[in-house]
Amino acid sequence: MSIARLHGGRIYDPANGVDGIQRDLYIRDGRIVDAPADGAVDHDYDAQGMVVMAGGIDLHSHIGGGKTNLSRLLLPEDHRDDRPRDAAYEAVQDERGRYLRMPSCGVCTPGTLATGYRYAEMGYTAAFEPAMIASNARHAHLEMGDTPIIDHGAYVMLGNDELLLQMLAAKDDFERVRDYVGWTMHASRALGVKVVNPGGISAFKFNQRSLDVDEAHAHYGITPRDVLRTLTRALTELRVPHPLHVHASNLGVPGNIESTIATMDAADGLPIHLTHIQFHSYGTEGPRKFSSGARAIADAVNARANVSIDVGQIIFGQTVTASGDTMMQFKNAPLARPHKWIVGDIECDAGCGVVPFRYREQSYVNALQWIIGLEIFLLVNDPWRVSMTTDHPNGGPFTSYPHLIRLLMDKPFRDEQLDRLHPEAKVASALPDLTREFSLYDIAVITRAGPARLLGLNDRGHLAAGAAADIAVYRDDADRERMFTSPAYVFKDGQLVARDGNLVSTPTGGIHFVSPDYDKDIEKTLRQYSETSLASNFAHAAISDDEICACCRGGRLLPVACLART
Repeated sequence: MSIARLHGGRIYDPANGVDGIQRDLYIRDGRIVDAPADGAVDHDYDAQGMVVMAGGIDLHSHIGGGKTNLSRLLLPEDHRDDRPRDAAYEAVQDERGRYLRMPSCGVCTPGTLATGYRYAEMGYTAAFEPAMIASNARHAHLEMGDTPIIDHGAYVMLGNDELLLQMLAAKDDFERVRDYVGWTMHASRALGVKVVNPGGISAFKFNQRSLDVDEAHAHYGITPRDVLRTLTRALTELRVPHPLHVHASNLGVPGNIESTIATMDAADGLPIHLTHIQFHSYGTEGPRKFSSGARAIADAVNARANVSIDVGQIIFGQTVTASGDTMMQFKNAPLARPHKWIVGDIECDAGCGVVPFRYREQSYVNALQWIIGLEIFLLVNDPWRVSMTTDHPNGGPFTSYPHLIRLLMDKPFRDEQLDRLHPEAKVASALPDLTREFSLYDIAVITRAGPARLLGLNDRGHLAAGAAADIAVYRDDADRERMFTSPAYVFKDGQLVARDGNLVSTPTGGIHFVSPDYDKDIEKTLRQYSETSLASNFAHAAISDDEICACCRGGRLLPVACLART
């Protein structure tokens, strides 16, 4: 059993309270281990003066499933225009003399291979698909399984599926609804549950163009609050580590801060995670009736210990928006750049809307969106409850994370970027007065330790003995964007996968999922519903261990333990 050593690096490991301490790390059999008693090592990597962190974890990135593939197909020009950066990028020789050719696979929504490659090149070792439709789960797992190097998992969508809404409208026993949630997670091999515009996607089918938190569904009579209360309670009783992952009502609507805060309170103190919250933080002040609600949202998060968020920072330039929120994507279709879009639905299970979009610095609205995201990062006190995301690809591609890190760590650079924007947006902003700069320790929290904790990944996101040897080593550089773009070394399960931003190997990642306990008697109801209302065969609904391994190209199963009973 060979032992490798990372020698002389400065360790940033917030999960264990380590803030820039110089220390060696030892790796054996894919795990971090204590120093060998005799001090002997087989491989030595010089990390003198370098910054060492756990591998990055992206807890919200659209990397698999129907809408992601539609996004790739909708923008062939994005793939054609994605040229290799240089000859070294196009053909990289690994330690055994083989060459890894890097395909041109797009920037807005890279193909599966490029997604894995580009995450690993930046020092990320895991990413999670936040909107897997249950009836399309195999497709999502196949795409994630075709994504090399990084571990993955997905949150299954509930809250607009006909069966759940029927059960809520009929005031069915809560325990039966809870068991339906548990079965759905088990059958789709999900890590968590996502709700998009609770009840609103369904309401749109009945020509209801908006649905506020306490507004009744035109057909079922239930409210988004009913959906949120039921799902947060169900996940708590099932002891699922990740809180309900919520795309709140009224995305993108001026004045939506009220419904966003109401969404937080709908959890009744139970854990809840509000995703891409930047899109839900808009006020109506000023002559344009569009203003920043970042301070109100940050104050609400600061006051509610049960609430965690990710930001969904926008990045200027071309991207494509891909969402289960059919209602809003249909509304946004006229804004498509270029002018093409897709809206669809599967088995009355969930929606799908794909709209290309270009964020512009001289657009007042886009500039203020950029500002709002940064304000939220800087105003929320506890970095453990804030995860760094761009809602890839909706706010911008995940490859922009190094740029976002620099914005958070470097106020002069942030101010310089702010000066380039629409002048009215700057005047309407509190951003110039925010002096906070994130430290390397803070960055390690919002990109590693925090997401791991929120997802229940006990052996990821930290560097203590026993943790998976997912490690990123960066050359310290005052230009933080350059620093976080090309790590000196990236290890995945102890294997060197990238050096100086170039790949040297492409192992297969594993799949994280939760298997909650539930009463299997619920399957009688599910079978009856399937036979009367769905086109699919219920006998094939659940994905087995063997099948999920096949979907993931033989990747390891990485079950996540449910929380202990209290």
